[in-house]
Order: sequence, then structure tokens, then C-alpha cells
Amino acid sequence: MTPTLRRKLEALVERREELERLLADPAVIGDGERFRALSREFAQLEPVAAAMAAERQARADLAAAEAMRADPELRELAEEESAAAQARLQRLEQELLAHLIPKDPRDEGDLYLEVRAGTGGDEAAIFAGDLFRMYARYAERQGWKVEVESANPGEHGGFKEIIARVEGRGAYSRLKFESGTHRVQRVPETESQGRIHTSAATVAIIPVEPEGAPIEINPAELRIDTYRSSGAGGQHVNKTDSAVRITHLPSGLVVESQTERSQHANRDKAMKRLKAMLAEAQAAKAAAAQASMRKLQVGSGDRSQRIRTYNFPQGRITDHRVEGLTLYDLPNILEGDLDALIGRLMAEHQADELARLTRGD
Repeated sequence: MTPTLRRKLEALVERREELERLLADPAVIGDGERFRALSREFAQLEPVAAAMAAERQARADLAAAEAMRADPELRELAEEESAAAQARLQRLEQELLAHLIPKDPRDEGDLYLEVRAGTGGDEAAIFAGDLFRMYARYAERQGWKVEVESANPGEHGGFKEIIARVEGRGAYSRLKFESGTHRVQRVPETESQGRIHTSAATVAIIPVEPEGAPIEINPAELRIDTYRSSGAGGQHVNKTDSAVRITHLPSGLVVESQTERSQHANRDKAMKRLKAMLAEAQAAKAAAAQASMRKLQVGSGDRSQRIRTYNFPQGRITDHRVEGLTLYDLPNILEGDLDALIGRLMAEHQADELARLTRGD
């Protein structure tokens, strides 16, 4: 570990000690909002302090083991303890470096999930439906809430497009690597010759804009259209122009909402998603400028890149961004058992960030 990185870790430990003193201050205790904010920061720094203390102990153990080498009777024991202490130090160094990886402030927040049929006609729409169901099942396993905001069903099942809001702690951190083109290889139900077809659907994961985020939209740059909803809601939605479509003219972004009964509520939902999309576009532009070579374009919403293939005849799923990431568990994955896949992607991202950190990028 370089001296610069070690100084950064020591600064975090000093900050944790400062927070401990502040949290004992009656003035801070009496200020509920500040106390909660400092408590959250203290909790985030506690693992750093614990790892630093463990590292100091491991270094002391190593020094003691090296001192025993001079005694012939203790030399074998000293070598065992020395090897154990060195292994512990290597593990702790990786753990400490991981604490220096910048935290994405959006990780704990909610997101918009957008799934659209790509090439492949009806089969692409069916596959888009399969993908949405997969994510919805995964969200259910995590205890997250999924609320569909707009949907355009396919003629033979699935969706030409479906957009939902996913709410739950850590939702963005676990799904942010899903943006891109997903390809499927299987025999469609409509295929009479048993031939395997290839189709695709695109996924975009867009973090919900935090409350108070500085995204300003000039009303003059918006075109707002209303139309009759085709979604759920009973007869009412088919009789009034309650659905809303908003076009942001400078960027060409279009958002729709049709799930609420009132035009006002649909407009509010559509504006929130538009702000989130504009914020994500800004973040993606900055990220691309700083890290154009990253294998996992986190939060870029880039749907031009094929990221994954779902091969039904072989029961195989392959993520093309990570070498060797192939799982033969396709049926369970499509039922929402995504932990193994997402875990590998998160680990790969952390490894990339650690490498960048140690290079000093």
C-alpha cells in the first residue's frame, strides 16, 4: 500500500474519532437531524477503524513471530505464526483498500427499470416480458416494491416496452450493471421447424433523482401531450385524457405515464422520471469521459452494447463483460435467482476499482 493511500485511511480513522466526540456533545444530541447524519457517517467509518486496528495487531503478531526465530526450539512455531500473520495482513490490506473506493451516493436509492423489445419481432417482445418478470421476481425476493408506470404489451405476449419504478434499500447498487442489450437464443413457440432464433431486448437502469437534486428544467423546453390511457384503472382511464407524454425538446427524451387516474398525478410521475433521465445522462457523460475503458459502464444506460446471452437449448447464461462468467442455471435465474450473477458483477467492479486505485488513476 502506498504512503498516500495509508494517509487517507489514517484520516478516515481520525474523522471517526472526531465523530465519536461530536456524538457525545449535548448540542449535537439535541439537534436530531445533525445527530442522525453524524451517526450514519460514524457507522460507515466504524469498519475502517476496526480493520486498521486489526492490521496493527497483525503487524505486532508478525514482529513477535520474527523475534522468536532466534530461538531454535521456537523456530518452527515462529514460521507458522509468521506465515499466518502475513496472510492476515494481505487480506486486511485488500479490505482497507476497498474502504477507499468512492461510494456511489445513488447506491442505496431507488431506480427506474426500462425494458424494451429489440430485434426479433414478437419473440423480442416475449423476451422483454421474460426479463421484466425476472427482475420483478428478484425484487420480490429482496423485499423491494415494483410499480409499473407505463406498459405497451406485445401482440403475442410480453411487452414492446415496459417501465417501472423499483423502490427498496440498495436497489440501484445491485441492478446498476444490468443496462445494455440482452440477447436470447431459443426456439419460439411459433416456430414449427424447431429452429433456434436469436432476438434481443434492451434494459436501462436509471437511478431515481434524490430529493432536492439540482436538476432544473425550463418549461419552455417541454412539449406535453395528453391521451387516453390503455392501462389498468377501469373504465375511467378509457374515457378521459388522463395519460401524459412529455418530450424534452433539447435532448429528445420522451417519458410517459398512464397508470394514475388523474392527469396531474401522471404528469408528476413523468416529470420525476424525466429529471432522473437527465441526471443520469449527465452522470454517464462524466463517467465516460473519466473511464472510457471500464468493462462495466456503471449507470451509463448504454443499450448499444450486447452484455449478456440467454441460451435456452443449453440452459446457459453468459455475461460478455466478465471473462468466464457463464452459469448453467438459466431456469432459476429467469425465476429471479440473480444473486450469483449480480455478486460476480459487483466483485468484478470492485476489483476494477481497486486496480484503478492502486495505479493512482
